[in-house]
Amino acid sequence: MERILFIVPPYVSHESFVNPAFNDGTIEKKSGKYRSIATDMPIGLISMSAYLKKNTRVEIRLIDCNVVLNKLERFDYRSFTEMFRDLLSQQQWLEYAPTIVGVSSLFTPAYYNTIDVGRVAREIFPAALLLAGGGVPTNIYRDIFRDSDCFDALCYGEGEKPLLSLVDAPDKRELLATHPAWITRAKADARQTFHHDFVESLDEIPFYDYDILNVDDYSLNPTIGTFATFDTRQHIFHIASSRGCTHHCSFCASHTVHGRKMRYHSLERIREDFQRLKERFGAKTVVFQDDHFMADKKRALEIIAIVRENGMTAFFQSGLALYALDRNVLAALKSIGLSQIVLSVESGSNRVLKEIMHKPLNLNIVRRVIEDCHELGIATDVTILIGLPGETKQDIEDARAFLKTLDATWFRFNVATPLVGSEMLDVSIKGNYLKGNYIDCDFKRAVIETPDFTPEFIQEKAYALNLELNFVGNSDVRRGNYARALQGFENTLHKKSDHAFAFYFAAQCYRKLGQDVKYQEYKRQYEEIVRESAFWRGYVRQFDLAPLA
Repeated sequence: MERILFIVPPYVSHESFVNPAFNDGTIEKKSGKYRSIATDMPIGLISMSAYLKKNTRVEIRLIDCNVVLNKLERFDYRSFTEMFRDLLSQQQWLEYAPTIVGVSSLFTPAYYNTIDVGRVAREIFPAALLLAGGGVPTNIYRDIFRDSDCFDALCYGEGEKPLLSLVDAPDKRELLATHPAWITRAKADARQTFHHDFVESLDEIPFYDYDILNVDDYSLNPTIGTFATFDTRQHIFHIASSRGCTHHCSFCASHTVHGRKMRYHSLERIREDFQRLKERFGAKTVVFQDDHFMADKKRALEIIAIVRENGMTAFFQSGLALYALDRNVLAALKSIGLSQIVLSVESGSNRVLKEIMHKPLNLNIVRRVIEDCHELGIATDVTILIGLPGETKQDIEDARAFLKTLDATWFRFNVATPLVGSEMLDVSIKGNYLKGNYIDCDFKRAVIETPDFTPEFIQEKAYALNLELNFVGNSDVRRGNYARALQGFENTLHKKSDHAFAFYFAAQCYRKLGQDVKYQEYKRQYEEIVRESAFWRGYVRQFDLAPLA
């Protein structure tokens, strides 16, 4: 019987983890301050585990290095490679002696960690078949084979069927050499074309194998914790009710793994899964990670009704298509206790949305959805990207002017990242716009330079927009909703404990709420940070913050 060990490498580089940038959220450990890391449940791996166990005899275990990093009380490793070696050399893994090691590499910042964990796995488990899958191997397999000689094969697209075929194959090397979804060095060198091998009916995949996780570990997710109204004390379970996305947004690459055709779990299956989550794990919150949950509005409403039937609530971390969010849908979401919604607006410029992003959205819809959410008591979290090739400084100013007219609860400004497999990366390469290592970049570090802007301009502009719209011009403060504004400021401090603007505006809220002791405490901390930090003194001057009385 095959023994599989799945490994999820860290989503950030070692340098980024130990030396957070000014715009990074941080976590405190006994050994210092580090960049916070998202720990979403690896639903691709727990889906594959369930599928394999249904169809063949196999033992499966999982190591999520992001969870490991969050749980460590100290971090004294000089590199992630040291941590990988220490981790995989533990007695439990030596005794397990996996016959197959599979590394899941979804995001480009994990690229070098994928190479390093593969190298360590090859040292410690020399007889194991070493594989990698996810968005990174699917799109830049030639880079991986150039930079590493340890991987036997890489999976193209989704892994359920290709991995089952491999596990069951009497001659695994022959299977790898002939299967169209397995990429080997020889096939890549021969410039062969690879093809997806999808599970067309998602109901063929059983209930996710949450048993290979410690579900409590994923309640520590710092990313989820940044959403002000999200109760992280509850058990949080990630799911996907569909795969695929019909849109052609230039900044997205999910289609390279899941395709553009929509595939769904049946409503009956979703009802069964929710009941099982509730009965087995006491689940109260499900986090949908569908790329396009609103592809079928009628189906989406029926799923929301199933959530309500089970006395649960839901969160849509990837956002929901705004054009589908009519008053009826929003009321249904409110009925399951949804207190905050992510709105993937992406730009406040109609030109950028239409001509550059190819995103099917009109800004008039944004205003209507936010107004409806206000009336229904749903907080709105608007995501924005700036710095795409073809965008201009004037476009950014036009977007800023529009966004200032919205009463959104919170804005999340990110720098445009050329993801492998995205149209944006192709445009950036063709135009020679890349001025940094795009493989190692993320949504905080700009690497695109055009005749209109530099990476440094975009990175600073994104942060300044964040300060202007979320703090200086906070809509809840403007509307006199000080208690909810305070949630956002306190959440910022939970993520970044030296955020001067969060202390400043939280102090003002405490004063408005008649809590003078807290006002004085936050006023003192604000003044101390500004006194010691030239960085914050610069922004205080830029926004002309008056001294606190």
